Amino acid sequence: MKRLTLLGALLALSACKFEVLSPSGDVAAQQRDLLVISTLLMLIIIIPVMALTVWFAWRYRSANRQATYAPDWDHSTKLELVIWAIPLLIIVCLGALTWVGTHLLDPYRPLDRISATQPARDEQPLRVQVVALDWKWLFIYPEEGVATVNQFAAPVDRPIEFTLTSSSVMNAFYIPAMAGMIYAMPGMQTTLHGVFNESGEYQGLASHYSGAGFSGMRFKAEALDDAGFDAWIAEAKESGETLDRARYLELEAPSENVAPMIFAEVEPRLFQRAVNMCVEEGKMCMSEMMAIDDQGGMGLSGAVNVAALTYDKYERRGTARPILGLEPFRVVGICTADELEQMFAFADATSNYTPRDVSPLRGRGLSEPQGIFRGITPTDLTQSTPQTGVDRNL
Repeated sequence: MKRLTLLGALLALSACKFEVLSPSGDVAAQQRDLLVISTLLMLIIIIPVMALTVWFAWRYRSANRQATYAPDWDHSTKLELVIWAIPLLIIVCLGALTWVGTHLLDPYRPLDRISATQPARDEQPLRVQVVALDWKWLFIYPEEGVATVNQFAAPVDRPIEFTLTSSSVMNAFYIPAMAGMIYAMPGMQTTLHGVFNESGEYQGLASHYSGAGFSGMRFKAEALDDAGFDAWIAEAKESGETLDRARYLELEAPSENVAPMIFAEVEPRLFQRAVNMCVEEGKMCMSEMMAIDDQGGMGLSGAVNVAALTYDKYERRGTARPILGLEPFRVVGICTADELEQMFAFADATSNYTPRDVSPLRGRGLSEPQGIFRGITPTDLTQSTPQTGVDRNL
């Protein structure tokens, strides 16, 4: 029975693809090498420590009467040198390896080579704009003019430049066979460079939990030759669907396990609107808002423009959440003093309205507070005080 259980586990593991340790892209291969070398360096310490733990436990067990007994031993320079020097050297090696790898594999750094034996050619990378939606991936090819949902394709041996953002919560974009993981965040744009060196079909996923439909945020990543990629683009342009702002807002609504979609046309600057959170009509783009703030703000017009500054997808979907226990509400304007007087002029004069007492607050049995004005009446506040020269005209 135990053998059958072990055999079943081995059969299950045989279906796994170790893409992290067997990548098809140069960036992922360099990251694999960094992982393997770091692990081997750490094993130089881990394996001897584990072996010595077992050896000491066996040699100095209570039943072994021939083990050396040295109760007065307390120091050995040679032993201290071994204990401290070797780990220190390994830490230095790990630090140098990490520093070099961090800079060479910076996701924002354009690729300087296609593979270990092929330097980068003088060609523009394939630009792909990625939006993490709830719970699906949107890919926009701005130069080709097409877009897809939960489907990605790229030519082999051509650098790929991803620009990423998110529509709601932070997420993580990851194609293990191509390059490392990069975060996608709302209102921000991140960048990732990668390349495929072998044609094939690979797995792409979201590696950061983002809600109920997180497990369905997977997509098929295809690495094609140049002819195959051109055919894929031509087929996408024949789909007939258009991705405009209204269609994007429909896609933005939460949905799980979404089947792949293809759009033959994409509204220009749709990705820039997604980054600036102004896809919806009437919303001020964050870049515009920051430009206004950089020049000193909008003043009173900014106070009444709150509707254009409200980025609440829940309200747009009709599922706004209560604020401090109250029903959802929004301020759409602020009355001027003249408008306030006109509003009260229409109030019923016979209503039981009692004006609020605005006299100074006093404690029970206490005299009037004495502040910096020392009992000066409101009339005195409109005059100057010759003794001090202080203008009381407040």
